[in-house]
Amino acid sequence: MKRIILLLTTVFVSLTSFAQEHQGPPPLGGRWDINVDWDGKKQPAWLEVRHSGVNKLVGRIMIVSGSARPISKISFKDGKFSFVIPPQWDNSDIDIQIEGTLVADKLTGTIKNFDGKLYNWEGVRAPSLKRTKPTEWAAPITLFNGKDLKGWHTNGENQWVVEAGVLKSPKSGSNLFSDQTFNDFKLHIEFKYPKGSNSGVYLRGRYEVQVADSKGLEPWDDQLGGVYGLLSPNEMVAKDAGEWQTYDITLVGRTVTIVANGVTIISNQVIPGITGGAIDSKEGEPGPFMIQGDHGPVEYRNIVVTPAK
Repeated sequence: MKRIILLLTTVFVSLTSFAQEHQGPPPLGGRWDINVDWDGKKQPAWLEVRHSGVNKLVGRIMIVSGSARPISKISFKDGKFSFVIPPQWDNSDIDIQIEGTLVADKLTGTIKNFDGKLYNWEGVRAPSLKRTKPTEWAAPITLFNGKDLKGWHTNGENQWVVEAGVLKSPKSGSNLFSDQTFNDFKLHIEFKYPKGSNSGVYLRGRYEVQVADSKGLEPWDDQLGGVYGLLSPNEMVAKDAGEWQTYDITLVGRTVTIVANGVTIISNQVIPGITGGAIDSKEGEPGPFMIQGDHGPVEYRNIVVTPAK
């Protein structure tokens, strides 16, 4: 009888401990939109924290550029947390150290870069962007008139030209932004690139749908049709370089459907956060279309947007 009581007591203590550790998501858990003070300029970033196993925290983070990097372990105690991430496009083998504090559902912290520099950052919870009513669509808008760059602007010296109804970036240079901003929409856009080139279409200026010479490659999230670093297409439908190709993209809240060259490659998937190169981390606000022009020559035409009412 004593052995049975001891066994039941052990089981009860174990279950109680397990329940205490699983009373709900940790206060740090979820997705966060972040601003980094990068040499006096606000740069966007994004953090996701998840529970793993009994009591461990893991996640991923996107800082300014590149794709989301994995976080293998997040230490969190008494409102303070820390973790390290590997370098990505940096020419270094030194891990980046990130520390932060959670107070009143807001984050503040520092990033210690591989070169030893410290950068301050702050974050707020990312909005869910869930829609509660069916989307009603307004009339289509032709964003590119086929004649000139009216309705568009660059973020630097302009290398974009219009020839024979085609919007061309003949060399790497500035990105191109629509003057108009949008919330939910359906987008039709056609593109062509030379062999080995790379571009992208940013939805609301924050979520890059990759445009890249990808025929014959695996359908990864950094190839044609992927939401860069976050969502992979179901299959690779890229045509040969030098051929015209099409995207038909629907974005409602965070939910995206991508049809490439007539094939649905991503269907009603949630984009968890901003991608590298985003204009900002203000996910709850409308944003422009941004066409990447800094990764090689590319051409676009027939850009038509159907916004939500």
